[in-house]
Amino acid sequence: MAFVELSNVTKGYGKAPARSEVLRDVNLEIEQGEFVAIVGFSGAGKTTLVSLIAGLTLPDAGTVTVGGKPVTGPGTDRGVVFQNYSLLPWLSAHANIALAVDQAFPKASAEERTARVERYLALVGLGAAGHKRPKELSGGMRQRVALARALAMDPGVLLLDEPLGAVDALTRGTLQNEIARIWQADKKTMLLITNDVEEGILLADRIIPLSAGPQATLGPSVAVDLERPRDRRELVRDPRFRAIRTQVVDWLLDSAKRRRLERAAPPPSVMASPQVAEVGA
Repeated sequence: MAFVELSNVTKGYGKAPARSEVLRDVNLEIEQGEFVAIVGFSGAGKTTLVSLIAGLTLPDAGTVTVGGKPVTGPGTDRGVVFQNYSLLPWLSAHANIALAVDQAFPKASAEERTARVERYLALVGLGAAGHKRPKELSGGMRQRVALARALAMDPGVLLLDEPLGAVDALTRGTLQNEIARIWQADKKTMLLITNDVEEGILLADRIIPLSAGPQATLGPSVAVDLERPRDRRELVRDPRFRAIRTQVVDWLLDSAKRRRLERAAPPPSVMASPQVAEVGA
C-alpha cells in the first residue's frame, strides 16, 4: 500500500440542486519519501485535494489514507504549509513554531521542545530572527517560518498548498532552492500543489496534472527523470525538461478545451427532443 492513497475520491460543496462537484473519481498514490507535484488551473480544486489529505474536509465518496490509516480529521502526522502563511500575528516566529511543537510533542521536556524549535528556525535560515513577529518579517521570511513550523512537527507527509504563490519572483526562486535542499536532506514525503509547471518539474519526482473543473480529476503521472540537484537556468536548456513541460501543458490545455466544449453542448434531453428536430428540419 502507498504511504498516501486516495481511492475514487469525490468531493462537492453546497446543497442540491445547486451542489457543485469539485473533484470526481480522484485516484492518487504517493510512496514514502517521494516528492510529487500536482499542477492545475486556479479554481480547479487543488486546495480541496490538500484539505482532503490534511483532514480539514472529508470526501463525499471514496477513501483517503495516510500511513495505512483512514484520514478522519486533522493530525500531527500531516503538516500543511498554506499560501497565506497562517501565522499568529501577536506571537514571535519562535512562539509560532513552539505552538505546533508543543502539540506534536506534549511529552517532551521544555528543553527538548525549545531545541527543536531552534533547530528548524536555523534550518530555514532564520536562527537570528526567532524573536521577531510576522509584521517585522518579509513575505519570504514568513513563509520560511510556516515551513519551519510544519517541519518541526516531524509529520509523515508535508503538504505544500501553493506555498510560494504570494512571494515575489526572486524570493520564490530562493525558497524553491530551500525546499529542494530540505527534501534532499530529509527525504520527507512531500506533495506540492502549484499552478507553475516549471516549479513542479524543478522540485518533484513526479508531476501530475489536474484537469479543469468542475468535476476535476487527475491526469497521467509523468516521471521527472532529471538529475538532482536541479538548476532552473540549466534545466530550461535540457530537452527532457522541455518534453515534460510540453506533455503536462498540452494535457492541461486539452482538458480545458474539453471542459469548454462540454459546457457549450446542449443537454442530452434537448438534443433528443422531437420538437427540436422538427424545427431544424
